[in-house]
Amino acid sequence: MKNLTTLSATENDLYWMEYALRLADKAEQHGEVPVGAVLVLDDKVIGEGWNLVISQNDPCAHAEIMALRDGGKTISNYRILGATLYVTLEPCAMCAGAIVHSRVQRVVYGANDLKTGAGGSVFNIMVDPKLNHQVELESGLMAEQCANKISDFFARRRKEKKLAKKANDSTL
Repeated sequence: MKNLTTLSATENDLYWMEYALRLADKAEQHGEVPVGAVLVLDDKVIGEGWNLVISQNDPCAHAEIMALRDGGKTISNYRILGATLYVTLEPCAMCAGAIVHSRVQRVVYGANDLKTGAGGSVFNIMVDPKLNHQVELESGLMAEQCANKISDFFARRRKEKKLAKKANDSTL
């Protein structure tokens, strides 16, 4: 696995990660954890997604899954050969499994997920040699921006809950 914090990222990779960050903003606008993913083939978007777990009451509606579903429909195939998935947060085990099964060629992610990451932080599913497909995996692209987007979201959420509790306590 390459870590882009030590390599120079191509302008193309930066462009697509910025795109994924804009998709993460859409998740936040829906009250979701701000994670975004864009699936690119031949330098064109074939799929995009952002977290919709809460609004769709669907534990599988992660940004990566939404982008893979969109991409499969776009190319009319569940095998997404030759594509790169850019995602703001390291994929979890569920998403990593879907990425392997879809035969995505490459995944570039921003922030590590030290609790559930399956791209090397906790598990390393996408490059496991026991599986019939291994993904080219690169981590750390715009990691600080991606991590800040998530940590800022949770900080605001904690502050809102604290203010709501204080308002509720003062009415009693």
